[in-house]
Amino acid sequence: MAVSKAQQASVNKYVKSNYDRINVTMPKGQKGTIKTHAAAQGESVNAFINRAIMEAMERDNAAQRPAAGQ
Repeated sequence: MAVSKAQQASVNKYVKSNYDRINVTMPKGQKGTIKTHAAAQGESVNAFINRAIMEAMERDNAAQRPAAGQ
């Protein structure tokens, strides 16, 4: 089904007001590897990248916390 210009404009406006965009640059060939991995996990590339970032931030934050009793 074709999307009208008005519908697309509405979607674009929603995305612009509710999401931040970050462009990611990687070496040639890695995009396909990431896409294949994300699909194997049952998620989109965007969802996989978001999950990977959140997990890395959680690990980094946990490593910076002092151990219990210190």
